[in-house]
Amino acid sequence: MTTLNPASNPWRDDAAVIGLVGIAHASSHFSHLLLPLMFPVFISTFGLSYSELGFLMTVFFVVSGIGQASAGFVVDRLGARPVLFVALLLMAAGCMAVSVADSYVGLMFGAALLGLGNCSFHPVDFTILNQKVSAPRLGYAFSAHGLTGNLGWALAPVFMVSLSAALDWRAAYVGAALLFVGIFALLFWQREHLHAEVVNHKQTTNEGGSLAFLKIPVVWWCFGFFLLSTMTLAVVQSFAVSILQALHHVTFEAATFTLTAYMLCAAAGMFVGGFVAARWPRHSDKVVAGCMTAGAICMALCGSGWLSAEFTMIILAATGLAIGVGGPSRDMMIKKATPKGATGRVYGMVYSGLDTGFAISPLIFGVFMDHGWYGATLLGAALVLMLSVVVALGVGRRTVHA
Repeated sequence: MTTLNPASNPWRDDAAVIGLVGIAHASSHFSHLLLPLMFPVFISTFGLSYSELGFLMTVFFVVSGIGQASAGFVVDRLGARPVLFVALLLMAAGCMAVSVADSYVGLMFGAALLGLGNCSFHPVDFTILNQKVSAPRLGYAFSAHGLTGNLGWALAPVFMVSLSAALDWRAAYVGAALLFVGIFALLFWQREHLHAEVVNHKQTTNEGGSLAFLKIPVVWWCFGFFLLSTMTLAVVQSFAVSILQALHHVTFEAATFTLTAYMLCAAAGMFVGGFVAARWPRHSDKVVAGCMTAGAICMALCGSGWLSAEFTMIILAATGLAIGVGGPSRDMMIKKATPKGATGRVYGMVYSGLDTGFAISPLIFGVFMDHGWYGATLLGAALVLMLSVVVALGVGRRTVHA
């Protein structure tokens, strides 16, 4: 099963679509780190525990996950472009809400707005890419999509820490809000490149209804893969800085730089992974499994306590590289499991597994952190990543017979 894309477009048209969608995706990933990066500040300002901080991320990703599953239907019915524009404005509103928060409740309100804005990006992005990009270039489009997402993660620490140091943390959130408004203005200006067709409602009804895709087992296996693999990523994003400071007594700046290095290495991996996905599209599940295995081994080494501070930071960055290489093949794996005409719905449901993983991981591993089990937090993340390997191979087996 698959969704159709044009056989051939001018390279310039494909590049414009890929670039604009990539900018949108970068802004989504940028939002993921807006709260975790200020956890040390929130502890000193509001007196919060790691469990309470973890719950902020749970609010963000529960709202995003529920919204993402629903957003897929909205994208299929109303089109991707208007949903994208609303999402960017919600992101800006969420940043402004956090900037004026004077209590934990205020932070939760900002987290909810950010999560609501974040929810629609994956069904929007993949609907546009699958409809607008030429089929032979789709592997490279997925690579660029993943790469820009990781660049968004990498930009967030530099942007937020720099503004916070130069001004204060509240000003950093105002700056982030202005960034989202600027991206909205750019995409609105270039909106013709982002037009995507809506689903024919009568055809959908004739093919078993808009929920028929939920009966396909491989869709739920894809959901499970995203849930498990994202739990590991959530540990890195939410707690890596604190873990490095606690285990190896490195400075906040050095720990933050390591997180940025992880994201940059993941972006480099995405670039390489685009060529891998284009070269071996039929073996996407095996590529994903191999990359996740390598990442799990690196993560376990970081949590073992056997490495010095310097080597721990290097190996943690290498974890991002390994996982990044598998990113485009992961998206190719999902595409092969997607029925025609259900791109928004399937990607919305499958990627809500990402939000679910982000939501539950801080709750579970936040307890580990509160007990001082810093190494065990990384080892647990490695174990969960290994479980995702089993699920990825299961996706491959079931897609053949789907």
